[in-house]
Amino acid sequence: MKNKNNLAYLLLFLTTLFWSGNFIVGKAASFYEIPPFSLNFYRWLFAWLILFPFTFKELIKKKDYIFNNIGFFIILGITSITIFNSIVYYSLNFTQVISGVLMISTIPVMIMFISFLLKIEKTNIFQILGVALSLTGVLFIITKADIELLKNLDFNKGDLTMVVAMISWATYSALLKKKKYELTQISLLQVVITFGLIFLIPIYFIEMYMGYLIKLEKPFYLTLAYVVLFPGLASFFFWIKGIALIGANRAGVFLHLMPIFGAVMAMIVFDEKFMFYHFLGAIFIFSGIILSNKKIQNA
Repeated sequence: MKNKNNLAYLLLFLTTLFWSGNFIVGKAASFYEIPPFSLNFYRWLFAWLILFPFTFKELIKKKDYIFNNIGFFIILGITSITIFNSIVYYSLNFTQVISGVLMISTIPVMIMFISFLLKIEKTNIFQILGVALSLTGVLFIITKADIELLKNLDFNKGDLTMVVAMISWATYSALLKKKKYELTQISLLQVVITFGLIFLIPIYFIEMYMGYLIKLEKPFYLTLAYVVLFPGLASFFFWIKGIALIGANRAGVFLHLMPIFGAVMAMIVFDEKFMFYHFLGAIFIFSGIILSNKKIQNA
């Protein structure tokens, strides 16, 4: 049990480190005018191609199982691959990395809430109050703690779309623990990528049609290499394995490291400032996280 926990903790620590780096690279991509949906498309296309030699035999063998559960796998693919990653890259064209990672840090409590709504797990009053506190923190960040912005509904669209990404990933993580799978982790990842890519293809062509084209230059190649190998393949595999070892709620706790890693890197790389509304939002978000884990701590 101890070795299993230690392995899960290591995998989840690396996952959050790589995902934090994904925000930094995603922000840098916006400076080099790398289209967000195209970047996400190529990220998962190359990940799919890398995985294919290691998974195709099992996928052929399990094709009946996959098609019998195709609706469920489509939802996993859309929420994780199509929506979450694309919207994160899109949002970073308009908002700060610090704002983004703070909002994403609410995912653990959102997993609990969505698990309750979908009747996957029971919840308690502490978790409900934790969700309310965390979402209040997100509201402070979106409004920059300015009542006039709230009155006029004058929000940064990158902040608003990051909320969509937050809900999408929480839904994916909650659904991921709903079933026991007849696939290895790597084949499950391949299936999720496959269906996510299918729904990314038309978005990719629409973005190209609108004139947002990738420049085949060094910044794109370096960005693509990082997002494919680290926050792409490694982190998704580590996340799936971590959830399998210790459960979605406990795994979600490790996402609390993301705002720390992300904020520090953003301040170093982009000279971003940790503003008062970030501080205020962080207090509410982490208070909500602590409160929502009260049952786990007392168990």
